[in-house]
Amino acid sequence: MPKRLLTPAYAVESRVLFLRHHRVILDADIAELYGVPVKRLNEQVKRNQERFPSDFMFQLTEKEHASLRSQIATSNKSRGGRRYRPYAFTEHGAIMAATVLNSDRAVQMSVFVVRAFVRLREMLATNRRLAGKIDELENRLDTHDSVIGELIEAIKELMKPQEPSRVRIGFQLPAGKVKG
Repeated sequence: MPKRLLTPAYAVESRVLFLRHHRVILDADIAELYGVPVKRLNEQVKRNQERFPSDFMFQLTEKEHASLRSQIATSNKSRGGRRYRPYAFTEHGAIMAATVLNSDRAVQMSVFVVRAFVRLREMLATNRRLAGKIDELENRLDTHDSVIGELIEAIKELMKPQEPSRVRIGFQLPAGKVKG
């Protein structure tokens, strides 16, 4: 069965993770997208550390790395896997990585990386707008439910038979005075 070819934008989007309240791509995924070995990517990042502040890139903690390893089934170091914890690149860090790698493929793929992050941002904004509209509808329904309840109570009051008011004829004692 032939493998389905992925569009570059989808190939990038599928690698974006959410860590520490940021959308990030791991160094191994960036290296693969840019067509370089992970070692070379990390060398260039270390040589240009001033271009990668903490909001562009950070190294995963042991706990994060273990969690991701169990999710994406990467090998551990006793079986030939990585010896160091991976780096996570934010949108800006991924673009900066393309500039320090300075290869044709890195420049081309950086365009897809930008488009993937922009598309994810748009999808999140759309979801937030939809969530806001759903909340608004729920509030309207709650208001409508209470108004409908009040209308039903008013209709019930109107449907109760009223006792005919009779005017008594004759002499009446004032209240509190008893015949004796």
